[in-house]
Amino acid sequence: MKVKYFADTDTALVEFTENPVNETKEISENIYVDLDATGNLVSMTIEHAKASAGLKEFSFVEVAGKAS
Repeated sequence: MKVKYFADTDTALVEFTENPVNETKEISENIYVDLDATGNLVSMTIEHAKASAGLKEFSFVEVAGKAS
């Protein structure tokens, strides 16, 4: 997964896979999701990210699963 932030447009792009985009759906006025040919999530775009998603800072935490 990659997260890109474009300060000049205040846009956040979260890329989940590198699959080709087949369709873009508008979730709300500022949020769009891209789907591949089988309907799987490829990426999500958040416009006006600081205001609409509270993106004032970004941190990454990976939570490990339980050991078997």
